[in-house]
Amino acid sequence: MRTFLAIADLWGLHDMQRRLVLGYPSQSTYHGWCKCAREHGAFTLDVDVLMRISAVLGIHQALAVLFDDEHDGVAWLRRQNDAPAFGGHPPLNLIISGTQDGLMTVRRFLDAVQGELYMLPSATHANQMQYWP
Repeated sequence: MRTFLAIADLWGLHDMQRRLVLGYPSQSTYHGWCKCAREHGAFTLDVDVLMRISAVLGIHQALAVLFDDEHDGVAWLRRQNDAPAFGGHPPLNLIISGTQDGLMTVRRFLDAVQGELYMLPSATHANQMQYWP
């Protein structure tokens, strides 16, 4: 949870966006988690929240591999992207959509780019679309 909070700080997420990423727990529950995490206390998170945090960690790691400067990775998250997965919106919009699927879409996209499995658009569309970076 402490690492999630550090990444959320880096990405500039406010409390509501952080809660959406985590599956929209109540404000008191979220603040309780944060307090326990800061104090190195013990607390339990359900599987859905753990999966969401895992996706955030994976996204953060992929951005660290793909960009030399972490701020460039954050800029990519915030920049509009014409890849079909993002539909012209910033990838961050999917991350803060409140759905686990949104998080996993961004993670899968970055994993595909890292693994060189991502296919660039055809030559006809290459000049019209900017997927990466």
